Amino acid sequence: MNKSTEKTKQQFESVFVSPMRSYTLTALDYYDQLISAQMDAARAYSDMALSQARTWLDVKDADSLKKAMESQQKTASDFMERVKGDTEKVTSISQSFAQESQKQAEETTKKAVETAKQ
Repeated sequence: MNKSTEKTKQQFESVFVSPMRSYTLTALDYYDQLISAQMDAARAYSDMALSQARTWLDVKDADSLKKAMESQQKTASDFMERVKGDTEKVTSISQSFAQESQKQAEETTKKAVETAKQ
């Protein structure tokens, strides 16, 4: 009876606990990367906005207005490039997570089938 209990425990560990632990670690890594990317983006966007606000506060004449408008155009261009890069980064992180999750699901299914055959 003790061998049967031990075998059941090992099967449970192999089929449920170990895959759940692996998936949880993968998910935590994903969320860590995603939140880090979002925080980095938020910081960059905030820096751009504050820099632009300071530029507009320095407008005192036609020349400084022209410089502020040029700065606004450059900032808008930089912002769009940043958004594009951030979107690509988040997409890459998400694709990696999806692929790893699918791989783990396939391995878990294979283990479950092998365990059921025993």
